[in-house]
Amino acid sequence: MNRPIGRGQGRIVAMLGPTNTGKTHYAVERMLGHATGMMGFPLRLLAREIYDRVVAMRGARAVALLTGEEKILPENPAYYICTVESMPVAEPVDFVAVDEIQLAADPQRGHVFTDRLLRARGREETVFLGSDTIRPIVARLLPEAVILGRPRLSALRYVKPRKLSRLPPRSAVIAYSAEDVYALAELLRRRRGGAAVVMGALSPRTRNAQVALYQNGDVDYLVATDAIGMGLNMDIDHVAFAALSKFDGRHLRPLEAAEIAQVAGRAGRHMNDGTFSTIAGVDGVALDAGTIARVEEHRFPPLGSIRWRNAALDFRSLARLIASLEMAAPRREFVRVHGATDLAALKALAADPDIARLATTPAAIRRLWEVCQIPDFRKLGDADHHALLRRIHLQLSAAAGVIDADWIAREVSRLDNVQGDIDSLAARIARIRVWTYVANRRDWLRDPAHWAAVTRAVEDRLSDALHERLTQRFVDQRTSLLLRELRQKGDLSVSIEEGNEIVVEGHAIGRVEGFSFHPDIAALGEEHRKLTAAAEAALAQEVARRARIFLNIGHQTLELDLSGGLGRPRLVWQGAAIAEIVKGGSPLAPRVRLCAGHLLGDADAARVETRCAAWLEARLEDKLGPLRALARVLADTGRGGDEGAPALSGLARGIAFRLVENYGILRRSEVARELRELDADARRALRRFKVRIGATALYMPALLKPHAVELRLMLWALEGGHDDLPAIPKPGLVWIGTEPGAPREFYDLAGFRPIGKDEAVRLDMLERLADAVRPLGQEGAEFAATPEIMGLVGCSGDSFLRTMRAIGYDHRMVAVPARSKAEEDEGAAEGEAGAATTADGSAEATPEAAPETAPETAPEATSEMVEEPRFFWSPQRPRPARKRPAVAKGAARRKTGKRARKPAATCAARTAKPATGKRSRTTEVDTDSPFAKLAALREALARKPS
Repeated sequence: MNRPIGRGQGRIVAMLGPTNTGKTHYAVERMLGHATGMMGFPLRLLAREIYDRVVAMRGARAVALLTGEEKILPENPAYYICTVESMPVAEPVDFVAVDEIQLAADPQRGHVFTDRLLRARGREETVFLGSDTIRPIVARLLPEAVILGRPRLSALRYVKPRKLSRLPPRSAVIAYSAEDVYALAELLRRRRGGAAVVMGALSPRTRNAQVALYQNGDVDYLVATDAIGMGLNMDIDHVAFAALSKFDGRHLRPLEAAEIAQVAGRAGRHMNDGTFSTIAGVDGVALDAGTIARVEEHRFPPLGSIRWRNAALDFRSLARLIASLEMAAPRREFVRVHGATDLAALKALAADPDIARLATTPAAIRRLWEVCQIPDFRKLGDADHHALLRRIHLQLSAAAGVIDADWIAREVSRLDNVQGDIDSLAARIARIRVWTYVANRRDWLRDPAHWAAVTRAVEDRLSDALHERLTQRFVDQRTSLLLRELRQKGDLSVSIEEGNEIVVEGHAIGRVEGFSFHPDIAALGEEHRKLTAAAEAALAQEVARRARIFLNIGHQTLELDLSGGLGRPRLVWQGAAIAEIVKGGSPLAPRVRLCAGHLLGDADAARVETRCAAWLEARLEDKLGPLRALARVLADTGRGGDEGAPALSGLARGIAFRLVENYGILRRSEVARELRELDADARRALRRFKVRIGATALYMPALLKPHAVELRLMLWALEGGHDDLPAIPKPGLVWIGTEPGAPREFYDLAGFRPIGKDEAVRLDMLERLADAVRPLGQEGAEFAATPEIMGLVGCSGDSFLRTMRAIGYDHRMVAVPARSKAEEDEGAAEGEAGAATTADGSAEATPEAAPETAPETAPEATSEMVEEPRFFWSPQRPRPARKRPAVAKGAARRKTGKRARKPAATCAARTAKPATGKRSRTTEVDTDSPFAKLAALREALARKPS
């Protein structure tokens, strides 16, 4: 074991205890009580902080700062403030202190702290500061030491986890990777106005600027790594862990309770109590009861060992140097360091023939070892780091014995660029730190002071740029300023400018729309609620005035807004959404709810909501009156209501229920069996409620008007939770294209019947088409469709063929002479006229009588023939005929056991005229079928006197 360094050995004190016990303050005061002194700290950041404090008390000439990347060395300093690795332990001073001595157990750096514990001594006093976990090892290694404990100045307690958006002000959020730190800071900017960022990888200048941002109150939140756990003193009230594991350089491991306590202990300073917890809702991030108890009570298992590496190195050869570095530990409390980055670099370079050829003398081997101790700031991988060390050593091993000025100038100039994003600037800072470290080696450059100044200036410029980028990205400057003024003044001046813009202390922070305040930033967090609260005094009178206008006559100008989707309807007044329509107790009776965030008082809110509900009820009753009336009758007794009117009962009642369930439109095929069994009274009972029994559907014509369609689709989407629906077809269209994958019910309720091939025809026009062609296809007759007939549905060609198929008509193609140009122009004009009559958006109109077929005229003589469709009644799609051997009819019947199939035309005719003979059966005739209507018309004409 190595002997202590120093001209004498004074009193040794181990001041051990939890965070916020004043240990560092005690050590600084003890040092300043001596004529000379030295303190070693675990972080460059902390060393700089204590340096600035001591300089303020003793002056710059009396204090030196020694870190790997920064050396401020006056001519005769009295006090040395250092990182632990940079302590000049051979320098005789009266007082020596080492902070965070429990880091002697750290796998990477622990051997340095162990070395200071064993060898660093002040002539009059030596103080080791750290956690109580190292007490047993200190007692065994330094039996002469006085071990003192200090209680925590404030209490530290666990609280229930909160979501990130609900963290209290003056909170620090802890993460363990740069990516997580940036992501959390971005979320805090969106939700809470902003956050400062502190990481060990930041330069001291950037870190100090970020800490000042937090300490000055520009932001109320800090996102940091565990770098804040090493003595950085800030006014933190709460520490929230966003992760409970960290990458230690080799693998990802869970945090130990002592590590959690080290960071959590930053909460609460001096006599102010602190709290800690995790972030709610983060998977796998939760503290168990045992860990919580140990952190609150500062009870942790003692360290069983610390890291050690031989300090008496043998530079006679590379092999001897490596062997001395790998010497076995002399005591059971020590664990030899494994996997140290400097030793790994030495082995890699020793295996290089060029390096091995140069490292043949103790001086050359010592210099190689010094090069290998350059920290890997860039973190680009071992191979890249070793390659850089090789280039530096080759420069030092050249004839000049120092690094070439032109070479380092090129390396530094490439990094002197303040453009780019956060990651680019952070990467350049990591690279310039290598050259800052190199420049602070006095024997490696011809003019080390010059290059130290150059590299420091580049690092400072990059640090300032990084601070600026961090602030731009993670701090909402306007909100930060307003919050500071709110804390200083207690209240803010608020005004409502033209265009309903809200201005606070000269800053536009949002708009008042309707009865709500809308900040012009994305998220609503606690800070924005503060700004809203500050603005309420000015907004209260304005909102009350608007409420009076609305309740008086303003409600008459309410509008239904479906821009957010059919399933998210709103009521809009003066261009602002004031209420939402939500699912109610029944499909035809939705509820109204005022939009969240309104500033109305309770009484005004209740009155406004009631008036909105009354407006919606009146609109539903006006546009959907027949449907709601039918629903009320069904909910009551199911009777007709008027004395002497046909009762709505039996099958008619069931059909009415189905109709209401389908919001007033029901495909005929879905109730075909029930319709065949309805008697005349039952049909009259349905018609009394404006129900039309059409050829393809049962519907209420009034519900096909545009506003009624809009309301029915809205009610259907609300009840079923439907979203991502197509746009409602524009009024007046009689033929549209449909979207694949859209629900069939959407187009049914929109008043359109899909006909295949992503097409649909308006229902009422489809019924008019059925009425128009019915007389033409009686008794299986074939007929041609005129342009006027096709104009009813606004389509032709294959689309028209599919439309005819939808109403029960098939076709065959026949060859006919081509029409002349004049006939084509005349037909086109008739078709356009027919289509124009259907473009007014009306849905109820039906033709008084079927159009007469124009007499056929002889076409002009032409040799050109074209194919045209001839339509015929065929309610079922015909099956393709299969070729069979010719057999007698009776034989076919005996073979299949079935009656021979009649032609489609004959079957259709029998539906209108019952067959006679013994085997005929009397069945009730469907009075709404096309042929039943034709038979009734014939009977009426026969009874009419000539």
